[in-house]
Formats: sequence, structure tokens, C-alpha cells
Amino acid sequence: MSKLRIVILVILGLLIALYLFRNSIIVSLYYAQKKPEGPVEKLPFPDLDPRLEQELTAYLKAHFQSPEAYIINKFRDHDIVFLGEAHRIRHDVLLVQRMIPILYRNGIHNLGMEFACRRDQPLIDSLLNAPQYDPAVANRILFNGSIYWNYREYADIFKVAWELNHSLPDSAIKFRVVGLNAFTDWSYVHSTADLRNPEIMAKVSPEGSGDRVMGETVLNVFVNHHQKALIYSGLHHAFTRYRQPRLRDHKVVGYWDDRMGNIVYQAIGDRACTICLHHWWWSARNPSQEFVYPADGIIDTLFHKLGPDYYPVGFDTRATPFGKLTGKSSIYHYGHPNFTLSDLCDGYIFTKPFSEYRGVHHIHGFINEGNMELARQRLYNLSLKNSFWWHLLSPEAVDTLFYSDAKIEWFYRQFK
Repeated sequence: MSKLRIVILVILGLLIALYLFRNSIIVSLYYAQKKPEGPVEKLPFPDLDPRLEQELTAYLKAHFQSPEAYIINKFRDHDIVFLGEAHRIRHDVLLVQRMIPILYRNGIHNLGMEFACRRDQPLIDSLLNAPQYDPAVANRILFNGSIYWNYREYADIFKVAWELNHSLPDSAIKFRVVGLNAFTDWSYVHSTADLRNPEIMAKVSPEGSGDRVMGETVLNVFVNHHQKALIYSGLHHAFTRYRQPRLRDHKVVGYWDDRMGNIVYQAIGDRACTICLHHWWWSARNPSQEFVYPADGIIDTLFHKLGPDYYPVGFDTRATPFGKLTGKSSIYHYGHPNFTLSDLCDGYIFTKPFSEYRGVHHIHGFINEGNMELARQRLYNLSLKNSFWWHLLSPEAVDTLFYSDAKIEWFYRQFK
């Protein structure tokens, strides 16, 4: 056999191997460039002033409440309680699942969620009242909200509500999960020029701003009907009193006054409140690129010293020692020269140290042959949408790529 023929056979063999193993190769390369491996230096805890430590510890001892009891107690003097998260943290979603029957026993029959669309409410209602629970419908609701949201614990919120409703007498009021978000259709966007085209963007977001839609839905569905509700969303949507700064080159160029929570707070004032679930904050030094401990690390340092006898716990920030904690290392102090934790939120929940954080589980098959083309059309990542190799991937590989942001252990590996 000639050398040329051998070379050709080797090249053909390599091409065949590349094609056969294209999915695992592309997924591995994607993970490598998005989340490079290697040792990471742990962020140190700050020094904790002994007098401050004593004050915070004394407050915890005198006002200790479990997260579940704390959330319920906020409904004594609030109608709408916003629970703000960082997303994809397993124990946060499990807390919301546990809250569903507890809310119901305390006369609160509603959970509003960022993670489902307002227009899918008939579908949600039919799922929660169907004779048999259908996980495929729950997946479809999440898919309509975001093609990336292939997370089991979020889908299981619907299952827990279904189980509760089917344990109740036929005459009983049923628990409702309400989709709050606006539907966005990114199939109209194919280039960065499209993002600057008002006519195209109006088709992408026919209902308008997601925060505006969510805020109006909370008011129309709950407040105007004198119903209390727990509202579960990302923290930035959950701000009520706090005005989130708009930044450009580390300078404040304006404020968001129209976050979902802001809209509701403007309508009902202190009948609404914000509870922050413990998570990293964006760094003031390098916003959107680096993370820091919240409240300048004092909360993490305190609980590291106190140990697990003191958590999980929920506590107030307004008019408490915790409320006086600063946040100079984070973006939240921009535009707020005297920023403290009580400016950001009314309450706080600490469940466990960052080193113990885990991500939500993957719904395998969330992206499949039946919805693969629709997922491709709705991609808002243009570099991915327009790439050649996207068309080479199987639905299973795309499913794996979309799950990559749930690798919470990776995101939190720099924290103690």
C-alpha cells in the first residue's frame, strides 16, 4: 500500500472519528473555554470586630427563626413577599418547594414565579388540577419561559403544588402557581443589527419589559384581588425600596426604578417586602466578571465562627444590627454613598456556607428531537446561533450545553 493511500486512510479515519465523537468533543471544548479548570485562590474572610460579632450573635440568639417560619411571619404585616435568589442553587429551590404546603396551611394560596410566562397561565392551571401529573407539561412551561431552564427542582415546584391540591377536599381552595414573566421570542433576531432595530425588538418582546409585565401581573392577579402571595424570582427583579444603579465604566448613569418589586412597592408601599437569599454579589472592582462575599464578608465570617447551630436562619435587616452592614466591595453601593444591607432588602436568609452550595439537577431530554429546531430559533446567544458546529450537535449535546450554567460548585469554588 502506497504512503499516499495510507495518509488518505488515516485522514478519513480521523474525519470519521471526529464526526462520530463530535458531540462530546464540542461539549468538552465549550466547557473548557467557558469554565477553565485549575486551582483558584480562596477569597479570605475579613476581620470581624469583636463588638460587632457580639452584637450580631446576640441578635440571632434573641430572634432566631428557621427560613420557613421567617417567611411565614413576614406575611403578618405584608401582602406580597419577594424572595430573591441568584438562580440554580439547589437548596433555594427546595426551600420554595417546602414552602408550598406551609403557605397553604397559613392561608396563603399563591406562589408567583419569574420562571414561567404569564401567557401560559391556562396551561399551568390545567397541570395543577389534572387528574394525573404530567411532567412533560411542566417541562413545556419551563421551555416556554427559557429554552435554557432545564432544571428538575424548578419543574418539581409544579409537582409539589399538584400533590398539595390533590390532597385537599374537592371543595377546598386550590393552591395556585402563577407565571409572571413576559414571553420573549428570539427567533426574530439573527444579528447584532437586529438588536438595534425597534421593529424587530417589538416582535421579540410583544408584551414589553419583563419587569413591567411581572409587576403588573402581581398587581392585577394578587393585589387587586386582595390576595397574599410569595413571589419567587432573581434578586434584581425582587428589589422593592432599593433603586438599582445603571453603570457604565464604574459610573452611575441612572437607576432602574421599574424592577418588578419597585413597581409593586410604588403601588402598595410597605405592604411589600424583599427577602434576599444568601449568594455572591457582583464585584465593584470588576462588575459582571468577579464575585465577592455579600455585605463585605461579615455574614459569612460570622456564621463560619458560629457554626451550624446558628443556621439555616432567617432574620430582619431593617432596624437590626445586620441592617447596618456595608457593601463597599460590591456594585450595590454605587449611587448609594451610605449603602447598608437594610437598603437592599428587608430580610435575609442564610442556609449554609458557600462551600456547601450545589446546583440544581438536569432534566435530561429537556431539549429533544421534538423541540430542537424551536430551541435553535429561540437562541439569544448569536455566536452560538450562527455557528457552523451548532448544526452538527445532537439534541442530547445541546441539552448538556444548556445545563452548563447550573455548575454551581464551579461558580462558588473561590469561596470558603
